[in-house]
Amino acid sequence: MTRRLPIAALVAVGVMAFAACGGDGDAADAPAPTAGDTPAAAGEQQTGAYRLARVRAGLGDALYVTGAPGQADRLFVVQQSGRIRILERGRLLPGSFLDISGRISSGGERGLLGLAFHPDYARNGRFYVNYTEPSGDTRVAEYRRATATRARPSSGRILLRIDQPFANHNGGHLAFGPDGMLHVATGDGGSGGDPEGNGQDRSSLLGKILRIDVDARTGGRPYGIPADNPFAGGGGAPEVYAYGLRNPWRFSFDRTRGDIWIGDVGQNAIEEIDYRPRGRANGANFGWNAFEGRSRFPGGGPVRGSAPVAPVAQYTHSAGCSVTGGYVYRGARAAGLRGRYVYADFCTGRVWSMRAGPRPGGVRDETGRLGVSLSNVTSFGEGLNGDLYVLANGSLYRFVGR
Repeated sequence: MTRRLPIAALVAVGVMAFAACGGDGDAADAPAPTAGDTPAAAGEQQTGAYRLARVRAGLGDALYVTGAPGQADRLFVVQQSGRIRILERGRLLPGSFLDISGRISSGGERGLLGLAFHPDYARNGRFYVNYTEPSGDTRVAEYRRATATRARPSSGRILLRIDQPFANHNGGHLAFGPDGMLHVATGDGGSGGDPEGNGQDRSSLLGKILRIDVDARTGGRPYGIPADNPFAGGGGAPEVYAYGLRNPWRFSFDRTRGDIWIGDVGQNAIEEIDYRPRGRANGANFGWNAFEGRSRFPGGGPVRGSAPVAPVAQYTHSAGCSVTGGYVYRGARAAGLRGRYVYADFCTGRVWSMRAGPRPGGVRDETGRLGVSLSNVTSFGEGLNGDLYVLANGSLYRFVGR
């Protein structure tokens, strides 16, 4: 297993150690920080005022929140232990939308890790979850809605089965892209340093962003392979869309531009944010384990295939220990964040943002403007109207104006 958080931090978030899986050595053994490579060094003037308003406390092991098409007043809260709950205007509805706690393994970096609603969910009632089964292997499954507030547990249909050689680095995030395809984040399989070389192995489903068509079937699979996937015709696993990732903990698509942003958790030294414009992540190599951030990873393997794409932002373990990827803010409540990608560090609770667009940049430290002190930042989430949420220590907050 990799470097652990202090017990106090683990207790504060239940069993969500996965978010801080930073390496197999102590942070003290990491290379010394390089001046100027932490987000705080970039500095930029604040252009608007905002704060965090608490929406709900007491959410326990919640690790993701999202909206569902056609249900503007509701948020769906994913709990690592296997339940999906509904928040309606800040009120937690009784019972569960879905409870698969009896079908999963939960603890450490395992559990119910991701949720995505079909773009046409309002009509077809289909949604997708990513979880680790009792053996520890990854499953991506489709479920169907029974009523507006209840899913049909018996409707489960497994789409993807991915063997996991170790207990950590499961990734787990799911999101539909602007192309209507389901994207699946997978970690490199675990342990430390990617001992099996999965990140650069294009035939492996580990250490990747996968891309599948849930509305089609190809070659006996319960899903389709998009014809423009980089290895649809050979040279790698046909599901692979982008590779060279260690443990992507939350990726997102800019709802205005369609660009992809990825928070990739580092080993012992560097946390990174990866970015590609819309459509240009196809076949992208983000470098792991040949690179950690913009630096060669000691003991890493060779680069396979295309030249690595350098991260657009990175920080060393002098500023935190585990990145939590976020979203480009396109909402109306917090004017100072419009058009900026917001992300955070799990351990320190520091929050940064950077300018989105054709040339992302202008990183600034947002921590002092939040109005609350955060720690154990498990995830960001986005509402249907563009509202931006953050989960920390079992509480859900929303970015709002002053």
